[in-house]
Amino acid sequence: MCSILATMSRSIERQKLKAAMEKSYMRGPDMEKIVEVPIGKMCFQRLSIMGLTEAGMQPFFLHGNVVICNGEIYGFQKYKKELLEQGFTFQSESDCEVILPMYEQYGFEMFRFLGSEFALVIYDSDKDTYVAARDPIGIRPLFYGYDANGDIYFASEARMLVDLVECVKPFPPGHYYMDGDFISYINLTDVKDYVTKNVEIACRNIHDLLLKSVETRMCADAPLGFLLSGGLDSSLVCGMAAKILKESGKKIRTFAIGMEADAIDLKYARKVADYIGSEHREFYMTPEDVIEALPEVIKILGTWDITTIRASIGMYLCCKAIHENTDVRVLMTGEISDELFGYKYTDFAPSAEEFQKESKKRIDELYMYDVLRADRCVADNSLEARVPFGDTEFVKYVMSIDPEIKMNTYDCGKYLLRHAFEEDKLIPEEILWREKAAFSDAVGHSMVDDLKEYAESKYTEEEFQEKCKKYKHCPPFTKESLLYREIFESFYQNQDEMIIDYWMPNKHWENCDVDDPSARVLKNYGKSGV
Repeated sequence: MCSILATMSRSIERQKLKAAMEKSYMRGPDMEKIVEVPIGKMCFQRLSIMGLTEAGMQPFFLHGNVVICNGEIYGFQKYKKELLEQGFTFQSESDCEVILPMYEQYGFEMFRFLGSEFALVIYDSDKDTYVAARDPIGIRPLFYGYDANGDIYFASEARMLVDLVECVKPFPPGHYYMDGDFISYINLTDVKDYVTKNVEIACRNIHDLLLKSVETRMCADAPLGFLLSGGLDSSLVCGMAAKILKESGKKIRTFAIGMEADAIDLKYARKVADYIGSEHREFYMTPEDVIEALPEVIKILGTWDITTIRASIGMYLCCKAIHENTDVRVLMTGEISDELFGYKYTDFAPSAEEFQKESKKRIDELYMYDVLRADRCVADNSLEARVPFGDTEFVKYVMSIDPEIKMNTYDCGKYLLRHAFEEDKLIPEEILWREKAAFSDAVGHSMVDDLKEYAESKYTEEEFQEKCKKYKHCPPFTKESLLYREIFESFYQNQDEMIIDYWMPNKHWENCDVDDPSARVLKNYGKSGV
């Protein structure tokens, strides 16, 4: 990960910008630079992943244009070769150095070619303005806001802007900004025609596209690791990577975390690690660790959402342990599979049309929930997250499969994904067909219980009722949600509209009108939590 900040304010003091950058120091601890452009200032903090020498330090400059980018341009070697043939020269091995030559060649069409993990700001010297853009899902973070003078700011994290602008807003994924307008350049979830309703054809393409995505993301000049929860998604990613590396005689490095008392997934993660032959490492956390980490986790997340916070604590502590105990700088994760193939609650979708609408809604909002969690937990520990399930080609294809065959009519959730890799034997069959556990349950049922108990101890019933009244936008509805909201407000006062709602099952569906976001409360959870 890296951190970027750009402003059109000419009067902003350099020291104020440095203070804002300090809040995201862990995203880019290797080098820092602030440069002036005719309309303002551009700042960059680097975490060295590709092109590790100083030549790879941003900003990059070309013919008066300037760029800062937090991203990975997968397959950049192909673009670089084409650009060299057209007469462009390069000073580094950094993937992001191709951006300005591509901008000269393709203009705004370039954003379609950059893939699934980038957030950038370009100073366009011809137009004398900023052009900013974000990847189609929002895997890489970007926020913006206006100061009292009406000058716009862009930054990697909301906390960088809270003292600089009046209202912090998330930059919309799949858009670029220019001259006050946000313009959509792609929407992966808008499907006009379904490409197939044939299960075998769909599974073959799912297999090939996901394998290609994992292989592409294994390119790094810094040490690479894998988060392995023991669930289907992370296990498949690890299984594919292990197979790819096996030919070169290397082993992948996998990491898992759980509560000391009752971690569900540690035993499954071990089974996968033994099966694929990874160098596996386990970390443990206690109830005290969970409660102690809570304020820091909410601060780095910039959210009050219950699900996101619960699921982030284990991930944050795991990444912290990786940062403190290993040389790993890049982590592969398993996010986005659920939104594409279904959660436990989508088993209750009343129709294929409703299943598709729900999938579209969840993918469109991911940047406020699971993707936000993955970025912050990883980046705040000076690591880079890579998300194979978020590959643009993969997402676009899965969204275009007829939802009639994506729905759970097989008595097994995510059947297409499981069946796609059935013959490969990449992971143990037990894991391939294992029911999904809720993320927060996976690290231990007791973690959520400990959080609820802690929240109960903080407020009397009268205090709870009274304090909830002050929140007009998505008011808290449990003591746990009130606790999270109050901690959020201590860091992001009056910025609660950055998140549009609580992540909850679709209450309009039968069996989904629940008062807790955990899949554990659903009647079909069954054997998932064992």
